[in-house]
Amino acid sequence: MERQVLGRTGRLVSVVGLGTWQLGGDWGDVSDDDSRAVLEAALDAGVTFFDTADVYGDGRSEQAIGAFVKDHADAGITVATKMGRRVDQVPENYSLASFREWTDRSRRNLGVDTIDLVQLHCPPTPVYSSAEVYDALDTLVAEGVMTSYGVSVETTAEALEAISHPGVASVQIILNAFRLKPLEEVLPAASAAGVGIIARVPLASGLLSGRYTKDTTFAESDHRSYNRHGEAFDVGETFSGVDFETGVTAAAEFSALAEALPGDLTPAQAALAWVWQQPGVSTVIPGARNPEQARLNAAAGSAPALGPLFTSEVRDLYDRYFREAVHSRW
Repeated sequence: MERQVLGRTGRLVSVVGLGTWQLGGDWGDVSDDDSRAVLEAALDAGVTFFDTADVYGDGRSEQAIGAFVKDHADAGITVATKMGRRVDQVPENYSLASFREWTDRSRRNLGVDTIDLVQLHCPPTPVYSSAEVYDALDTLVAEGVMTSYGVSVETTAEALEAISHPGVASVQIILNAFRLKPLEEVLPAASAAGVGIIARVPLASGLLSGRYTKDTTFAESDHRSYNRHGEAFDVGETFSGVDFETGVTAAAEFSALAEALPGDLTPAQAALAWVWQQPGVSTVIPGARNPEQARLNAAAGSAPALGPLFTSEVRDLYDRYFREAVHSRW
């Protein structure tokens, strides 16, 4: 597994991490035993970066990771959590008092005194430009509540605003073959500022695995059912905001491109490798519902360079299927 420095955190992390939204239950039911098996398989495969949030299963994901890290205290694991989505999404809720309450809860869930990295979890847009917000976060770093802080964003404009603030260590943003806009300004700006980029939704909620057909259905508790049109949160988080049937068609073409690559990569591995190999990306955080998925995803962290030809083919796919629909939105 390749490793890179995660921006201003200074931490060396695996280029393929593990996103643990699914451990909270929003991708269908996952048992505690299955959650533990996924975490163990990821670590065994070289994953050292685990991303969670206080809202994933209302703390269930944090608790699972906390117990796991306690049993692997010498494994060099970095845990990033997120805060802010358990309250009404208004800027005034993003205060020092709220941050204390939220991080205290996450510290209890994770079983730690100091959290490695805390990210604001896609807050209202005005929060990213609030000096008071960054002052509050700096206070918690000084007090030892967290080692570093970052943000998770919906839009490239939010990312660029956050990058301009000197205390921000990392920016988490959607980046995949069906969402290319961050390549234009966000990645170059982050690289110049020394800010880490955590790429989320790298498989477009599974579309880029090439396993879905237009008839594929998902459990009612799976956000790919209940948020298909943005009913619960930003639609850009589900299938990267692309139309499902269009995504299935484009994914078939992507799979054909991936299968033509050297190295016997699966479509999902090619999609993950392409993301982490983009200049400026620190780590990519696919989810996994079972140990085999975790192992296969992690294997993308040692994939050979995919090269400029593959990137041009990805761009052509994006231009033909998605640019008009999604490029201006996020």
